[in-house]
Amino acid sequence: MKIFTSKKVQEIDKYTIENEPILSINLMERAAKNCTEWIIKKFTLNKKIKILVGPGNNGGDALAIARMLIEKRYNVKIFVFIKKLSIDSQINYDRLVKQNTVTCKFIDKESDFPKIDNDDIIIDGLFGSGLSRPLKGFFEKLVKHVNSNKATIVSIDIPSGLFSENNSLLVTDYDNSYKNAIKADYTITLELPFLSFMFPDTEKHVGELNIIPIGLHKEIIKITEAKYHYLSSKCILKRLIKRTKFSHKGTFGHALLLAGSYGKMGAAILASKACLRSGVGLLTVHVPITGYEIMQISVPEAMVCIDESGTKFCKLSETKKYNAIGVGPGIGMKQSTQQLFKGMLEKIDKPIVIDADAINILAENKSWIKLLPKNSIITPHPKEFERLVGKSANYYKRLLLQIEFAIKYQVILLVKGANTSIACPDGKCYFNSTGNNGMATAGSGDVLTGIILSLLAQGYSAKDASIVGVYIHGLSADIAVKQKSKQALIASDIIGYLGNVFIELNKM
Repeated sequence: MKIFTSKKVQEIDKYTIENEPILSINLMERAAKNCTEWIIKKFTLNKKIKILVGPGNNGGDALAIARMLIEKRYNVKIFVFIKKLSIDSQINYDRLVKQNTVTCKFIDKESDFPKIDNDDIIIDGLFGSGLSRPLKGFFEKLVKHVNSNKATIVSIDIPSGLFSENNSLLVTDYDNSYKNAIKADYTITLELPFLSFMFPDTEKHVGELNIIPIGLHKEIIKITEAKYHYLSSKCILKRLIKRTKFSHKGTFGHALLLAGSYGKMGAAILASKACLRSGVGLLTVHVPITGYEIMQISVPEAMVCIDESGTKFCKLSETKKYNAIGVGPGIGMKQSTQQLFKGMLEKIDKPIVIDADAINILAENKSWIKLLPKNSIITPHPKEFERLVGKSANYYKRLLLQIEFAIKYQVILLVKGANTSIACPDGKCYFNSTGNNGMATAGSGDVLTGIILSLLAQGYSAKDASIVGVYIHGLSADIAVKQKSKQALIASDIIGYLGNVFIELNKM
């Protein structure tokens, strides 16, 4: 699913109107109908609904939704916060007047702001994605008034006051929320998501994101280039490599994993099991002597290559026979390990997966970054990203740094978290749509490393291995929490449900 700028979405709207063809008022009607259907499924008739109407077509959507809810016998009150309506908004206002069942109250001063009860449903149709500057004065006070109550808020298109891409202009308070933007419980966005929905600092404003189709022209969406993408099952299915009847273990590659050290062998076990569960044909794990028995007992399906050191990494034998290499989980930061890693980078000419301590080693030796093989995959969590790339003022600027790094060094830089972002050497960036906060647990990153390494060894491109790996990692956790709960989820559970993921994908 593509993520476009608000300007580009307006162009797609215009193209749809001209080439479907459809009148703009009828496109608005279609969008309102789908929004109304969502609201009806979510809220019962006994709820009181207060609809806030602002300038532009976002207000027109709200007026059309109001009319449709009234037709379904909902208790609706309408408050209009603009004197002059847009053309399509005026048409919908006239339709409401003709309906003759409710009166719209026009408000132009703070003292007339509507009273909001805790059990009210607020439909936010004040400002859409075309907003060009922060809300000030009257509308800023209105937003604060709405946010100060405990009513359930549903924003149409985008929470009013929020920008669709870059919110750097908005002043944040101590808890990273934007004071002059609506804090919605639910956001109903039309056809396509916006970039700002992907960032943690907008979570308190977007709430639960619901993307509903409104029938924008498929051809223009298909041919219009997008820098950002939101992953869907359709995107994953077209990337999956199909298994053939006469496949054998050699068909699915031989992976090498450098992981574990004294006290950190769990990371090696988790990454190894995840690699095997993701379909690799063969796996060799390089560990210090201290980890030999642990690996042989814990992961009997893996072969073990023993480092000559008792507790750390010193020497690695030939690597050419492996289809893919992963390094980092639990390896530590000792000087001998760092030198072994540098030696690998100097002689390996294929993409490698770099995680955990290997990222921290790069962060301490930034001149080594230029040694990375093209299309290598780096998988930091936010703090590791800061050590490697640097700090930024907000999540939008962090994304720009991430993309800049990926382009400069021609690598895939994957920053873990909700909506994990995958920046590619061509400047494109993909955001994950699967996963949950139960994954905020020790070892889940090691599992991801194992999954991506497995896919890379099986012949997936580095880009596809990253995209598919992140998606199935999150989807496995989504399936797992239905049985385990988010609070009780541990990294081993993610591995345990990978089989369910492939069953589900194979059914699609």
